[in-house]
Amino acid sequence: MYTKAEASKVRTEFWITFGQYMKPVPNAQGRRINWPNYRTGIKDIYFRMKAERDFASIGIELGHADEEMQELFFDQLAQMKKMLFASVGEEWDWKLHARNEFGQTVTKIEKVLPGVNVMESGDWPKIISFLKPRIIALDEFWDQVKPGFEE
Repeated sequence: MYTKAEASKVRTEFWITFGQYMKPVPNAQGRRINWPNYRTGIKDIYFRMKAERDFASIGIELGHADEEMQELFFDQLAQMKKMLFASVGEEWDWKLHARNEFGQTVTKIEKVLPGVNVMESGDWPKIISFLKPRIIALDEFWDQVKPGFEE
């Protein structure tokens, strides 16, 4: 069992390792980017990557406080579902008005990898191999659709 401080240190080490692994990879526009802290540039739209004790996940999270705005963004993304699928190459789970770990209502479009544990460094290659192609694909998708969210 890990103390809170030990668990935090392991998670921090994982994200530093992931960031170093991704550092040479440019974004869709050919620029350097901080992949672990990806910024969409649109308020209340986030790309979330998680590595936990029993899963890893990646997704788009719509965090607008107004649930109707979440639904509007959700519907807008649903119209682009084929483009997202073309980028990521797989179906993702679409969850309108779910609860996050803080009890807030958010909307998520995500892919989960069960059965991995960030506390086990032996699982890190699996987690990185799961996250890397998907964050790159999300970036390519976002590069195409972001102008539709800037209005």
